[in-house]
Amino acid sequence: METFSIPTPTAAERLALPVVQAGAVAVVLVALLNAAFDLDRFLVPKELALHVTAVLVGLLAFRAIRRTIGGRIDLMIVIYLLLSALSAVMATNRWLGIRALAVSASGIVLLWIARGLKDAGLSRPLLNALALAVVIASVTSLLQAYGLRIDLFALNRSPGGTLGNRNFVAHVAAFGLPLLFYVALSGRFVLGSFGVAIVTASLVLTRSRAAWLATAVMLLIFIVSARMWRRLAGVLVFAVVGAAAALVIPNTLHWRGANPYLQSVTGVANYEEGSGRGRLVQYTRSLIMAATHPIFGVGPGNWPVKYPRYSLRNDPSVDSDRMTFNPWPSSDWIAFVSERGPVAAVLMALIFIGIALAGSRHENRLLKATLLAMLAAAIVEGMFDAVLLLAAPTLIVWTAIGALWPVEQRPALGGWRLAIPLFVIGIAAVGAFRSASQIVAMEMYVTGGRASLVRAAQIDPGNYRIQLRLAQRCEHARAAHALFPEAAEAAALARHCGR
Repeated sequence: METFSIPTPTAAERLALPVVQAGAVAVVLVALLNAAFDLDRFLVPKELALHVTAVLVGLLAFRAIRRTIGGRIDLMIVIYLLLSALSAVMATNRWLGIRALAVSASGIVLLWIARGLKDAGLSRPLLNALALAVVIASVTSLLQAYGLRIDLFALNRSPGGTLGNRNFVAHVAAFGLPLLFYVALSGRFVLGSFGVAIVTASLVLTRSRAAWLATAVMLLIFIVSARMWRRLAGVLVFAVVGAAAALVIPNTLHWRGANPYLQSVTGVANYEEGSGRGRLVQYTRSLIMAATHPIFGVGPGNWPVKYPRYSLRNDPSVDSDRMTFNPWPSSDWIAFVSERGPVAAVLMALIFIGIALAGSRHENRLLKATLLAMLAAAIVEGMFDAVLLLAAPTLIVWTAIGALWPVEQRPALGGWRLAIPLFVIGIAAVGAFRSASQIVAMEMYVTGGRASLVRAAQIDPGNYRIQLRLAQRCEHARAAHALFPEAAEAAALARHCGR
């Protein structure tokens, strides 16, 4: 294998490190107090934090990207993004397409930046910051579980903490645990182990079956890959203590059933009723939808726009207004296939396989175990819920992969190594502008009168709720119907306006 000297980081690259560190903490903490927009008050500011972080570090450490970009996996990543961009252009709701595309682009920028910082010898403080972000997310979840009530928390999806949803916290905890293992086993045993206990406690309290399954797979892979049984046993003692404390210490969560945690364990593979059956119905109908859009899919972020047309009667994913309950399918992989097309989904699978194969050849067992375990957790979780479709997991997972992934510097993109990073950073910048516009419009929605609402619709034309609120005027009724053509209320209002 060809060897490469470690470049000395520039002052700008050294500055990029604290920017990414701050971004990792911000993406799990930022949220709006505007309860009118439910999930978006958590999702949109986190997307803004993701995009701003990606743009800033992309410009600061642009040399690092140009130095490290190359190879077959990078080429597949670029093709995947180009296919996603074409799909977004052809989507019914281009506003949602831009939003989802920008999340992918920012994740790619952070992957490349983290790889460059790793090659410059800055991976350890970067990984420590990502581990801290995971702990902070878990702490906010525990605070809510044990009685703290503040406006930053969502009351109906407790204990979601500042992520707004208990499943989001569980996913971050599951793929974040390998980072805490890394911290504990690389010289900061006590600090890392306490982090493991905190994250494990929050993971238990969320009752997320997908995250529990991912944790089991992650732990198995970490143990087999690291082969550090004695040292890891000490860390796992802290995990057991954290789990036991979560089960024993009384909390303010109100679960149904005499033993809700045992019910969650026994219901992991139950696909005959409840959410398991709902997932099977949703996956089947989504694949049928994908079959009718076999090249580019229905567009990034456009699953909720198109799915009602393919749903069954009394479909558990669709409400009475012919709108989906969630703005994404209950699987990253179903989203990749249905929204971006089978080719893009296969490319994403090959990207993960390529990174895993590279990681399996890592000379450092701890780094290898951390990378493989984190990849496994993210992939398994993504089979049963939305993970990499969201901003916080995107920042943490892709940045960690870049900091852990052993890459040979084999440039394969030639002269495009200047244009491609600029193109991807440009998409992230568009995403930052889009997220900022959404936040301004949402605040105007709850603080102003009709004139303010009209201005909000001009600032964020893709906001369905604002357009529907103004639908007494035909231009807004038609705009709402164009955003979600299957929605019953918008369709009825648009019909009254004629053509």
